[in-house]
Amino acid sequence: MKMNLKAIVLAAGKGTRFKSSVPKVLHALAGKPALNYVLDVAEDVGSLTTYVVVGHQAGMVAEAVNGRAVIVEQKEQLGTGHAVKMCASSFKDDRSTVLVMCGDTPLLDSAIVRRLAVKHGRTKAAVTVLTCLLGDPGGYGRIVRDAQGVFSAIREHKDASEQELGIREINTGVYCFNAKELFKAIGNIKPNAKKKEYYLTDIIELFIGQGLRVETLVTDDWTANLGLNTRADLALAESILRKKILGRLMANGVTIVDPATTYVENDVSIGQDTVIYPCSYIHHDVKVGRGCSVGPFARLRPGTRLANNVSVGNFTEVSRSILGDDVNMKHFSFLGDTTVGRGANIGCGTVTANYDGKNKNKTLIGPGAFIGCDSVLVAPVKIGKGAKVGAGSVVTAGRDVPAGKLAVGIPARVIKRV
Repeated sequence: MKMNLKAIVLAAGKGTRFKSSVPKVLHALAGKPALNYVLDVAEDVGSLTTYVVVGHQAGMVAEAVNGRAVIVEQKEQLGTGHAVKMCASSFKDDRSTVLVMCGDTPLLDSAIVRRLAVKHGRTKAAVTVLTCLLGDPGGYGRIVRDAQGVFSAIREHKDASEQELGIREINTGVYCFNAKELFKAIGNIKPNAKKKEYYLTDIIELFIGQGLRVETLVTDDWTANLGLNTRADLALAESILRKKILGRLMANGVTIVDPATTYVENDVSIGQDTVIYPCSYIHHDVKVGRGCSVGPFARLRPGTRLANNVSVGNFTEVSRSILGDDVNMKHFSFLGDTTVGRGANIGCGTVTANYDGKNKNKTLIGPGAFIGCDSVLVAPVKIGKGAKVGAGSVVTAGRDVPAGKLAVGIPARVIKRV
């Protein structure tokens, strides 16, 4: 179902309880900022234009958005209602559906939000609110219903009565609005008596007072409303997201020996029949082929590409490097900015010294090459096809080892054909 939908993402808050100079929406989960997950949802559900309302550290947030959305600045943080009002000029005579989300809810599921938008369109409501039933509703706003179960208000926790605090249905902070009704009513929201802020939630009672239709969609996915208010929330969201990532990998034929100690970030591709051993960390922007072996205690950093049947063993690190089919790198080694040809062997303790203090330089290791234990390859350098480097050797920058030759010593010198 194609919808005329636009999104507003609220990302102006400081996140005081984070005790950070970085806005809370920019703290990373599984390799990318929390805000980016919310922008992904907006794109997944088909937002034609997305607006991100920024305030605290506005420039930093705008830079992270990187052109994916229109930036709207809220110079004074006067609440969620005021934040949405900042977008009013972009919706003059607009009849679209407006999806409103918070930038600090990275676990939102696109499928649930899509269901919300579909229900909103079908019922032609002025607003449809995504709600959730929680055993412990904590500090969340409560969904107030009348004796017949009809949705009548959203009551913020700090303003709720004792009876209302007993309600288990909470507001997730995700809404679909009729654009025309939203921006016609938003100027009528009054500031809260206690905090002097304009709550977007107060618009529900305004709509009801005007006889407009208000709807809810209830989800049983409690993670949908998990906002990042503290570092503990960040850690909880990270653990939930990590389990989801590992679950998808295992469902696609990857063996994760111990999920509790395996960390895989977002945007990682791993082929079937690859085994990831305990205490391994695979960062974002990593691709691993079929039949590989990684770990234990291995680290694959961004930009790493492993072909098929590659072995990267214990206490190893690979960064921005390409390892061809059947490469063996068993233990205690580091490869950075390196391309390794098919069937090469990287001996225990091998290090590519890729940084000269100014630049990251490249190392090329040809197919079938053999690098002896405790060797140092000082980039830029090239080890030719089938060449060998003796154990403990230091191949200095620019002193390439030709194909089929043996180099040994400190500094390494070519002594004969292999």
